[in-house]
Amino acid sequence: MSLETQLRHSDCRNYCSVDVAKGICRRMNQMVQFDGPACEAYQQLPKCKFCANFVGSAEGVGACTAEKDEPWAYPEMIAVTCEWFKAA
Repeated sequence: MSLETQLRHSDCRNYCSVDVAKGICRRMNQMVQFDGPACEAYQQLPKCKFCANFVGSAEGVGACTAEKDEPWAYPEMIAVTCEWFKAA
């Protein structure tokens, strides 16, 4: 499965969460499903799963290889303030 087919509303900077299942697309100003497909206004939100320093595993937990000790990292972790984030 390609990265394009995996992109969801929740991966976008325009998404504002309301609860666990839905949120508001600030660009379209309407309610959208958390896991709905991203639209044409998609702007990638920095998350660990999009970082070149992230190494994932089958269990859903990965590691950050930018840090010397390679701490655990979750793919969905938002990395807006991470100084090591590097788009993959």
